[in-house]
Amino acid sequence: MIDEEHDDRVYKVVVNDEEQYSIWFAERPLPAGWREEGTQGTREECLAHIESVWTDMRPLSVRDTEAPAEA
Repeated sequence: MIDEEHDDRVYKVVVNDEEQYSIWFAERPLPAGWREEGTQGTREECLAHIESVWTDMRPLSVRDTEAPAEA
């Protein structure tokens, strides 16, 4: 088991078609339905990046259907 305080693995930020974010081990192939977002680093760096860019947690399909009602 990896101690989160001493995790020296490299992660990358990934995003799916619904614009939902996650982190993935940099050395592993991406799971189906996910693509690289472009950010790579420690677990903490990647999670901090996600926190700064993923400001609307609703999936894209929900945001798209709600957008006309908000206008």
